[in-house]
Parts: sequence; C-alpha cells; structure tokens
Amino acid sequence: MARTLIHVPPSVRRGEPFEVRTTIAHPMETGYRPDENGRVLPRDIVTRLQCTLDGALVFSADLYPAIAANPYVAFQVRAERSGELRITWEGDKGFAQTETVAVRVE
Repeated sequence: MARTLIHVPPSVRRGEPFEVRTTIAHPMETGYRPDENGRVLPRDIVTRLQCTLDGALVFSADLYPAIAANPYVAFQVRAERSGELRITWEGDKGFAQTETVAVRVE
C-alpha cells in the first residue's frame, strides 16, 4: 500500500471551484534505467488517476513514464453539496489504490 496525501480546503463555497492537491509515494520506474548489474529494471508506473465526487467523475488523467517519482497532481473541482471525494490511482502490475476525503460545502 502506497502512502497518499489528499488536500482539500476545510470547507468550500457552493458552486465555486476549489483546489484538490494529491500525491502518492511511488517509484515510477520507467523501464529504461539499468540496475547496478546493467539489467534494465522493469517498468512500474502509475498510469491513471481518477477523481469522483459522490460517484460522479470530476477529473481524470493518464500518466506516462516521464512523470517523476511520487507524482503530484493539482486540479480544480466544483461542488454543489457536501460529499465524498474519491481518488483512485492505477498502474502497472495490477497496482490500484483508492483514498477518500470529505468535502464540506457551506
């Protein structure tokens, strides 16, 4: 299980954009780098990030080998009511991790 961080404001205004910042601890091995014996390390990257708010997709991104280790993504979302923000990271070798955070609308 990778360590993830999700940051949203403590409360947001109804209908106004707010920033979601998220990062995940992941090595993002490109599959091009050799180890100390000269063998190429197998590719192991996060390939997709999806964000839903109460089940509705609000943001998604495809990630590629050029993304640095421990990818950080920031994006804007609007909420009309309080709910659950769910972020899912998916990657090579069957990697998948989902974290949730509450969004409180004033």
